[in-house]
Amino acid sequence: MKLDEVTISRAILSEQNRVMLEFLEMDCTIVGGGPSGLACAAILAENDVKVGVIERKLSVGGGMWGGGMMFPRIVVQEEARRLLDRFSIRYSKYSENYFVASSVESVAKLTTAACDAGAEFFNLMSAEDVVVRGDGKVSGLVINWTPVETTGLHVDPLTIASGYIIDATGHDARIAWMLHEKGIDIKINGEGFMWADRAESMIIEHTKEIYPGLIMTGMAANAVAGEARMGPIFGGMLLSGEKAAEIVMKGLK
Repeated sequence: MKLDEVTISRAILSEQNRVMLEFLEMDCTIVGGGPSGLACAAILAENDVKVGVIERKLSVGGGMWGGGMMFPRIVVQEEARRLLDRFSIRYSKYSENYFVASSVESVAKLTTAACDAGAEFFNLMSAEDVVVRGDGKVSGLVINWTPVETTGLHVDPLTIASGYIIDATGHDARIAWMLHEKGIDIKINGEGFMWADRAESMIIEHTKEIYPGLIMTGMAANAVAGEARMGPIFGGMLLSGEKAAEIVMKGLK
């Protein structure tokens, strides 16, 4: 079989341009493809919400890939075990309340679930700014290629419209900071010390809409609230993603 390099290039460009045009308007845009963002994307897409994930790195998964100190295992507590079952992630019981799963399988299964349900991924893209109009609601994102950001090139961005923006950017809480730096009254306390029990128990409370159209999830939610960090236990991340999805679905009704 003879291969035509130009045809291969045309196939990639035509299909991805079609997808990008289709997803210039979304019900929900998730910034950050870590565990909370992936869980949120999968649940939203399963419920027929048009959702896309903006991921600034080459691959999704965030800090989950590395498990604990590059040992590729994560811990999930009993309260979140049902989400391991929901996404068909295998695990073993370590003790009464703790279950251990492969970090690599967890990322793969969450990503597959999101893709199978219809979520779209845009990797190597960064959120450069947010769109806030006269009604005071976050209604879109300003996006650019991550290499443009990292090399400091002056290249004008593009814009997408979205009913909701979910900040799943982890410890940095990048979208919340964008609003704060533009003078919007959002208090960002920064994350606290390692305290897994407190961080896991409080993350659901901190997963909420902190400004019209902007929902915090995962470690970004704890960072804004000034809450503790939790290390390589990921049940709270999954539960937080689930709650963020529920907030969006309720708001879209």
